[in-house]
Amino acid sequence: MTEALRSMTYSSTAVSAFGAKELADLLSSSRAANLARDLSGMLLFRGNRFLQVLEGPESLVRELVDRIRRDPRHRDMRVLVDEEIDERRFADWTMGYETLNVPQKAAPEGFRDSFDDLYSDDDTITARALRELTVWFRARTSNPR
Repeated sequence: MTEALRSMTYSSTAVSAFGAKELADLLSSSRAANLARDLSGMLLFRGNRFLQVLEGPESLVRELVDRIRRDPRHRDMRVLVDEEIDERRFADWTMGYETLNVPQKAAPEGFRDSFDDLYSDDDTITARALRELTVWFRARTSNPR
């Protein structure tokens, strides 16, 4: 019997500055490891904060999330979504990636920032932000990685 597919989405903050080289190294090792383990997903990064979706066999997804939780490079890890899925949303990506640029000037009054909304105490706002960022990622990224 095939193991159920699981999708887990988490946010975390890097303990120290994460530059372009560190991100490139992380993506390279993550993509190779995910390919070997039949995991897929996406990673967004902005201002030392990560948003990651991991998909694959349940035991492997849980094992990786637990390892990330113990990784000393992360803090404030928060699982936003943990669900069984029928099919993968990021099947073509061993680890799709996009950098989100931090706005250079203050946003206009009333402007909502979906990435910041991930850290809301209101689960409805967090869920909406996650949906918006996932749609944005899929629309923007036509190049599987």
